[in-house]
Amino acid sequence: MIETETDRYLTVPEVAERLRLNPETVRRMLRDGRMRGFRPAGDSAGWRVSERDLREWVATRIETREEQR
Repeated sequence: MIETETDRYLTVPEVAERLRLNPETVRRMLRDGRMRGFRPAGDSAGWRVSERDLREWVATRIETREEQR
C-alpha cells in the first residue's frame, strides 16, 4: 500500500488520542472487528488505522446515533 497525503496511517495511541479513548479500548475494537485496521509486520509492529478509515468509522457512528433519535 502506498501512503498518500490524504491517507496517513495512525498508531493505536494516535487513534486513542483523537477519539479520547484508552489505547486498550482501541485495540479491543480492532481485534473484534468493530474498527478497521491492519498489522503491517505481524504482532510486533502493532496496529495501524488509515485516517480515511477512521473518518468513515466516526461518520458511521454519528449517522447511527442520529438515526436512533
